[in-house]
Amino acid sequence: MRLEDLRPPFGAKRERKRVGRGHGSGLGKTSGRGQKGQLSRSGGGKGPGFEGGQTPIYRRLPKRGFNNKFKVEYSVVNVADLEERFEAGETVTVEALKQRGLVRGFDPKVKVLGEGDITKALSVKVNKFSETAVEKIKAAGGSAEVV
Repeated sequence: MRLEDLRPPFGAKRERKRVGRGHGSGLGKTSGRGQKGQLSRSGGGKGPGFEGGQTPIYRRLPKRGFNNKFKVEYSVVNVADLEERFEAGETVTVEALKQRGLVRGFDPKVKVLGEGDITKALSVKVNKFSETAVEKIKAAGGSAEVV
């Protein structure tokens, strides 16, 4: 057997149904939908969540709480993590944190917290800082800038 001898099994490849193309095709006039009724109509049929006329579960259950669509989720990085992953004098940005695997996601918002100690002078430019983080970064000779 060679590569050019390979064939899909019989019945695996079928021509698509071209409906509404005349009587001779076998799928003309009603296009295989039969006569009248819900399923013959455009957009006909029962939607997702339909329970045979019984009130659906999503309407029976009480709705609770509030979901704030403007809420901003922050990825948290501690100053101890910056101490481990960055050399003295480096600039810490969101992109640099992504490259070193400290944050993930398409467009992460980063907050630096003051957990741990830092001895290296780093220039940190992220979205948000805690007060203790700013104190520790500045005490080590670095700078903290909100982007």
